[in-house]
Amino acid sequence: MWTCPKCGRAFKNQNQSHYCGKAPETIDEYIAARPEKAQRYLREVRDTVRAALPEAEERISWSMPTFWKGHNIIQFAAHKNHIGLYAGPEAVIEFAEGLKDCKTSKGTIQLSYDCPLPSELIREIARWCYETGNHP
Repeated sequence: MWTCPKCGRAFKNQNQSHYCGKAPETIDEYIAARPEKAQRYLREVRDTVRAALPEAEERISWSMPTFWKGHNIIQFAAHKNHIGLYAGPEAVIEFAEGLKDCKTSKGTIQLSYDCPLPSELIREIARWCYETGNHP
């Protein structure tokens, strides 16, 4: 077990990413609390998904930015070296060909900070999740 020296919370993994104190209530707060390196990517993912899902509500769910319409449609989060896009396992299977340059696992798509974001693919995945009801 690892204990965060700032907030005292205990975690299974060493240096586990988490929020010390109060979790953000909005996506803007979430982005502002992330390292500067991640903020540009987070804003780009958010803008891309927002354009694809104008009818969806933005909210924080499971401490992650989430697009919601009756259920969580798609979520994303910043990590040390990538943005995690949480579209569900069916989306990873459906878009496997387009995701061949991305690391994926169990419904998660890792978008590296070292590569340009595949905005069109993100838009297609978000729409597919909304239209099919497949969600994380």
